[in-house]
Amino acid sequence: MVAVTLTTAAPGAAREPAPQPEYTVTVDPAVPGVAINDAHYGVFFEDINYAADGGLYAELVRNRSFEFLPSDHSSFTGMTAWTPSATDGGAGTATTVNDALRLNDRNRTYLRLDLTNSGGGRFGVTNAGWNKGVALTAGARYDFSVWARTGAPRGTALSVTLHDAAGEPLAAPLTVIVRGDKWTQYKGTLRAARTTDAARLSVRGSGTGTLRLDMVSLFPRDTFRGRPNGLRRDLAEKIAALKPGFVRFPGGCLVNTNSMAGYDAASNWERARSYQWKDTVGPIETRATNANFWGYNQSYGLGYFEYFQFAEDIGAMPLPVLPALVTGCGQNRATNDEALLRRHIQDALDLIEFATGPTTSTWGAVRASMGHPEPFRLTHVAVGNEENLPDAYFAHFQRFRAAIEAAHPQITVIGNSGPDDQGATFDRLWELNRAAGVEMVDEHYYNSPAWFLQNNTRYDSYDRNGPKVFLGEYASQDNKLFNALAEASYMTGLERNADVVRMAAYAPLLANIDHVQWRPDMIWFDNDESWGSTSYQVQKLFMNNVGDRTVPSRVTGPTAQPTAITGAIGLSTWATSATYDDVRVTAPDGTVLFADDFSAGAGAWTPLANRGSWSVVDGAYVQSDTGAQDTLVKAANVSAGDYDLTLTARKNAGAEGFLIAFGVKDSGNFYWWNLGGWNNTQGAVEKATGGAKETLLAKPNSITTGTTYDIRIQVRGTKVTLLLNGQVWGSFTDDRVTRPFTQVVTRDDATGELIVKVVNAQDKPAVTRVDLGGLAVADTARATVISGDPGEANTRTAEPIQPVTSDLRGISGDFVHTFPANSVTFLRIRTK
Repeated sequence: MVAVTLTTAAPGAAREPAPQPEYTVTVDPAVPGVAINDAHYGVFFEDINYAADGGLYAELVRNRSFEFLPSDHSSFTGMTAWTPSATDGGAGTATTVNDALRLNDRNRTYLRLDLTNSGGGRFGVTNAGWNKGVALTAGARYDFSVWARTGAPRGTALSVTLHDAAGEPLAAPLTVIVRGDKWTQYKGTLRAARTTDAARLSVRGSGTGTLRLDMVSLFPRDTFRGRPNGLRRDLAEKIAALKPGFVRFPGGCLVNTNSMAGYDAASNWERARSYQWKDTVGPIETRATNANFWGYNQSYGLGYFEYFQFAEDIGAMPLPVLPALVTGCGQNRATNDEALLRRHIQDALDLIEFATGPTTSTWGAVRASMGHPEPFRLTHVAVGNEENLPDAYFAHFQRFRAAIEAAHPQITVIGNSGPDDQGATFDRLWELNRAAGVEMVDEHYYNSPAWFLQNNTRYDSYDRNGPKVFLGEYASQDNKLFNALAEASYMTGLERNADVVRMAAYAPLLANIDHVQWRPDMIWFDNDESWGSTSYQVQKLFMNNVGDRTVPSRVTGPTAQPTAITGAIGLSTWATSATYDDVRVTAPDGTVLFADDFSAGAGAWTPLANRGSWSVVDGAYVQSDTGAQDTLVKAANVSAGDYDLTLTARKNAGAEGFLIAFGVKDSGNFYWWNLGGWNNTQGAVEKATGGAKETLLAKPNSITTGTTYDIRIQVRGTKVTLLLNGQVWGSFTDDRVTRPFTQVVTRDDATGELIVKVVNAQDKPAVTRVDLGGLAVADTARATVISGDPGEANTRTAEPIQPVTSDLRGISGDFVHTFPANSVTFLRIRTK
């Protein structure tokens, strides 16, 4: 830590005129602020980006139970990550089998080795591990286990080795003797001789006969808190270092998608199911497997018990999310099976019993058998996630809520508001939640940095007497410092409104760099390293310095005012072939600013995305590639603030509809009207800023193949009206003020400190007067600053964006401080 002094000149000395403050932060300590929930910030864990298997779950063997299937991913088989291997002339065959000799009904596939070895040969299989391989640390112990049975009367010697890709040993081999033709678990320990991220694990049998294997497992002894079937320590420690108040799990889209049936004969062992908690508890070899919504296999080795245990270990409140039997995430189907709905409601009640019930109860006894006789601290349960059918969802939600509150009145049941920050679904769900007196509503949104800088005051106008907000998922759409600064700016608004926003979580939490389905993400990793994104550093700073209550404060200074929507016009498609014609831009008085009927070709149009196949066909402009996404082309350059864009559009084939762009600056900055988007279920206006999109307007919509539509977009400064076939479809005004400089002040009761939190998300320092309202304070504050190039990101090879802490001298009840460009600054100031 270094000491920094606010500079002053000696009396009478010549000096440069002090820069005049551009901003003023005024604190009013005499006015009571609002209390901040102990669980104000938390984390959201979803098994996306290989966050569980191959991530937080410490299992080192990929596809340990040979359950990978093409239904999980088109490239998967039971032998994914495994290859047959032999030593010393060993021979045999390796096949995966699903028959009556399986380990159990829920672990349906096993490995059959038909051994034809001679002499001292061995034959078996080798596992490639995750990413580059099995990660080992020199001197560390690794616990091996396998379920096995053999047809050899004298038993079969099973050799277990760790080696590199060339076969060089990395640990002394382990040998277990498999005896008898009944499934039995065998265990042993290996100690790594050197450190590598590219080891292989081989299991090979000697002799002849049939050897059956399942649940081939290798765990580091050094898991988080040393727990068996535990968590990868570096990832768990990074999460714990955030000091989260809650852990929301297990999803997300995992919860409210695919079949709601069980994993049983009645469903024909359906693989693509919603996340159902009973599938994930008990001995790991009896847990179900599933086709993860995000396109891979999910073993459920990391299940509900492990989530509860992890939350307890890091001092966080567990917050499970249960399916409402209305699918979302683009599927949008409501279950009308009454018996299935009742079963899931009972499952919700059983979950609460599992977490909190006495050991004499049915599910409390299961918890105790897993090693935790004491109840877990469960106080909240969420039902549903981002459902797009508001009335169907809410009818189901009310059924769950009534049953839970009747049996467990101490549990808060959380509703939700759909997948967006606004729109028809959002408004309807808030209406329903408010009318029913729901205690807390879950909001989700992922938007551009500009949106976060323009919406710091979002919750200022929320009803203080209505449902509280659980902001269960949010992020700015990249992992650069500027994104983290935009999120930090928004977080000052979350804290200022802590009486409304009771809990908030950035999302997603984890991403395996070689298996990414979604970005941005908070913590990145491969099989042996992990690193925090710029957002991780900002989240950690806020979560470790929350305070107990706000101290009212306000800021004055310059803001960025909105400007008229000008720029090029554009045409695009998404997985769709479409025909466009008669494109015209006219002034309100009828003056033609641009016109193209394509009779002379398409020379006026320039590709921006360089995707798709555009050509003039029969005097119209056609994009014919139904596989291409975002095929944007642009024309004209409209500098007038008031204009009309008109055209005709026809869908020829494909999954969606039309994308009509306006206000186009470049490929990352534009507006477009998306008709028939989201698999032809919704229309929306999206605004792209710096490559990240936000939704300005959304409503249900579909486009009919072969029908010609008349489209008109009327731009009047910052107001836009959209007409489809002559009827007003919607309108919006993009007149939001951008606030690059934001702040909030909280008080830490334990230390007696004010925590002044300032975000300067612009490319120039901000000279700022800080008026503490007459408070007597110590003359030295502890300053923690995150700053740097706004385009910088933390990566595996370099993490330039880190907090820097120093002592800042010269503090008083009224002082001037220059906050660096592109920075987050926390000043902890001790009051007297």
